Amino acid sequence: MSAFEWLNEQFSFFGLAVYWSDFLGNILALATVWLALKRSLVAWPVQILGSVLLLIASLNVDLGGNAARQIVIIASASWGWATWRRSREKEGTINVRWASWRERSVLLVAMVAGTFAFGALLKSTEASFYPGAPWWMVLADAWIFVGSILAMYTQARRYVEFWFAWLAVDLVGVPLAIHSELYFSGIVYAIFFVMVLIGIRDWASRSKEQEIASPLESAVVLESRGESAVVPENRDDIPKARGPQEPRPETDAVSGPGAAG
Repeated sequence: MSAFEWLNEQFSFFGLAVYWSDFLGNILALATVWLALKRSLVAWPVQILGSVLLLIASLNVDLGGNAARQIVIIASASWGWATWRRSREKEGTINVRWASWRERSVLLVAMVAGTFAFGALLKSTEASFYPGAPWWMVLADAWIFVGSILAMYTQARRYVEFWFAWLAVDLVGVPLAIHSELYFSGIVYAIFFVMVLIGIRDWASRSKEQEIASPLESAVVLESRGESAVVPENRDDIPKARGPQEPRPETDAVSGPGAAG
C-alpha cells in the first residue's frame, strides 16, 4: 500500500462517509481562512497543503472543475505568498483596502464571462460530474473554479472584496458538495460562511482605519516614506504649498474615506 493511499479511504464521521483527503484538506482550509482573517503569511503555505489534499478528494468523485480549481489555487497561493511577503517588508504590515469601482467592474465581468467559458469547456469535455450532466451542475462547478480564482486574486491584492468573492463561492459550494456526497466539505462551506461574514467586518474596519477605501467614494492615495494622504481626484482642490513665513496649521491630513484606484 502506498504511503498516501489511505487518503483515498473513507471513515465514518457522525454517520457520514468522509474521505480522509476531504477531511484533512478542509481542516486546513478552515485554518487558512482564520489565518487570512488575521492577515498572517502562514495562511498561504497552509492553503497550498490543503489544496493538495482537496485535489485528491475532488478526483475521487470526478469533480473536474473543483480539481482544476485546486491546481490553480496552489499556483495562485504561491504568488499571493510572495506578494504579501513583499508588502510586509515594504510597509511593515499587511494593509487592506476596498477595490475601486473600475476594479470591481473588471472583477464582475471576469466572474460572468469566466464562468460561462469554463463551463462550456467542462461541458464539451464531459469533465464535470458525469457525461451528460445538466448545465446547472456544470456551471456551478465552473463558478466554484472561477470564483476561487477571483478570491485568490483579490486576497493577494488585499482587497476587502476578497471576502465577498468567497461568500459567493460558499453559496454555491454548500449544495454542490452535498450533492456530490462530499458531506464534510458541505459542513465546512457552511462554517466558511460564518467566518467570511466576520472577515468582511474585520477587513472593512481596518481599511477605514488606514483611510483607504470606501466603496461609496473615490480618491487618490499618495504614499511616501511611510506617510499617506488621501487627496481629492480633482487636482484644483489640492491646497497650494505654504511659504516659509506662513504659520503651520494644526494638521495637514485630509480626513474622510477614500479609495485607491
